[in-house]
Amino acid sequence: MATASQIKALIKSHFEGDGDRFKTVALQLAAHEARLGHGAMAQEIKKLIDKGNEAKAKIFPLRKELDELVIQTSPSDRLSELVLPGQLKQRIERILREFRQRGKLLKYGHKNRRKILLVGPPGTGKTLTSAVIASELDLPLFTILVDKLVTRYMGETSAKLRQIFDLIQERKGIYLFDEFDAIGGERSRDNDVGEMRRVLNAFLQFIEQDASESFIIAATNNADLLDQALFRRFDDLLLYHLPVQEEIIALINNRLGNFGGSFDVKQVASEIKGLSHAEITMACDDAIKEAILSDEQQVGRDLFLSMIKDRQQYLSYSK
Repeated sequence: MATASQIKALIKSHFEGDGDRFKTVALQLAAHEARLGHGAMAQEIKKLIDKGNEAKAKIFPLRKELDELVIQTSPSDRLSELVLPGQLKQRIERILREFRQRGKLLKYGHKNRRKILLVGPPGTGKTLTSAVIASELDLPLFTILVDKLVTRYMGETSAKLRQIFDLIQERKGIYLFDEFDAIGGERSRDNDVGEMRRVLNAFLQFIEQDASESFIIAATNNADLLDQALFRRFDDLLLYHLPVQEEIIALINNRLGNFGGSFDVKQVASEIKGLSHAEITMACDDAIKEAILSDEQQVGRDLFLSMIKDRQQYLSYSK
């Protein structure tokens, strides 16, 4: 039999929306039953937990009219994979903690933050942050294809936007509007058209009225292009930047893993300028692949720097 404290912990974690705590206590309960010699009961509890995990990871088909607008995935990225400034990572942890204990907040008349604006240069971790939030909270990630959302026909974009917000209400998840400035641009711009102003007004109305349990995350590389009214509709603003030396060192060490250790990462990091998190990660992957093909057990300094140089040249050419 479960102890009184375990039963109380299960009930408390359920009503506070703390899924991680609920699973931990359930596993403790299974272990308790196993120690009492109730092996069948212990196995049954573990099967129920596994079944719950599988149900959360399952991808359900979307309505046909949303097939071209939304991509649904189940990310497996973890918080430990994010290499960001400490303060920014703490704010992401706060978002996760508030969701997990949203029941506790609601009891005192407060809601968890779930409308998040991510701003920063390409490749600095905005999309990965969305994937991490989805993975850590066992929620599906719905990526909105903004280029498919915006059309040249009057009223069609707003209609599609309404379908998206209907889905947000119906199916709990993480909804990412990437390259958000395509629909969130400043309404007073001289080159703006009436249709896009209507689209932005519609988005402002939809997001203000949204009372779902889903997360709405908007990501942009160009905060200056956004309409100022948008900032008031979001619960939090996360600012991303190109990595500083400490983050570059952490990125290299994390990504090279067992293939590292053959050169002074700190010294090499000082030679890396102007690259984003994603570009440094790709350089690490390129170096590892080259080492594997060359039957090397580690990535050497010259090899790594050559891959960094390739990325810098590519970045220079693409600008």
